[in-house]
Amino acid sequence: MIEETLGNDADNWDILITSRRSYFDFNIRELWRYRDLLMMFVKKDIITVYKQTILGPIWFVVQPILTTLMFVVVFGNIANIGTDGVPQILFYLGSITMWNYFSETLNITSKTFTDNASIFGKVYFPRLILPLSKVVSGLMKFLIQFALFLIVWLYYLLIKKSISPNVYIMLIPVLLAAMAAISLGFGLFITSVTTKYRDLAFLVSFGVQLLMYATPVIYPLSRIHHHRIWLWLNPLTSLFETFKYAFFGSGTFSLPWLLYSLAFTAVLLTLGIVVFNKVEKRFIDTA
Repeated sequence: MIEETLGNDADNWDILITSRRSYFDFNIRELWRYRDLLMMFVKKDIITVYKQTILGPIWFVVQPILTTLMFVVVFGNIANIGTDGVPQILFYLGSITMWNYFSETLNITSKTFTDNASIFGKVYFPRLILPLSKVVSGLMKFLIQFALFLIVWLYYLLIKKSISPNVYIMLIPVLLAAMAAISLGFGLFITSVTTKYRDLAFLVSFGVQLLMYATPVIYPLSRIHHHRIWLWLNPLTSLFETFKYAFFGSGTFSLPWLLYSLAFTAVLLTLGIVVFNKVEKRFIDTA
């Protein structure tokens, strides 16, 4: 009688927490159920980062402006790297806006397990909520910086009339989604590996900096005449080139390589979630 009662009660739980879950179980329904927690983490990320700073959220705008001016001086004037006829300020500001979102999201999500070990050991919630919150909070910052870019872009479009955008601007949401997915996929994989090999975390920031030079951020792809295939194999290359081609009317647009990037993104994100699901089951035991 007791066993039967317990058995019936066990079947009536609203939430069943178990480690016997498939690595391919992404459990989208559970993530949606915890959407309020997701937004709480997003709000915390945005508020706490600049809470004790003098300029506060204004740093969202100051940072890309200062970086753009530095790039104009160093790469545009000293190194004399061409920008395919695009005004240097506009070229670098657009590239920096995209790159900042990717690099910062990757760096933060790659520390998910190590930075949140105390939370994971105290309360249950879908662990994927935390890296997803970093992606969304980074998107808020991106939108602010993108608004700055649009103001400068409209100036060169309507007043200077020095650029020729085209219909491929409609692909921007796709490019942004792919950028977010790539950073999330890499971040999930890295944070899963660094739970066991902590010293690898020190290589992440250095690796991201090197990746910037292997991506057409500070230079247009047209400036590379030899071994260009290696740059195309970088899934970020087609995203950046499509962005520039859409907004500036110059650059290189390749639909096959863009499809390659989207396919690479889908595979990377799937593998990242699979590895993340595998590690989260035993993370607390090894933390």
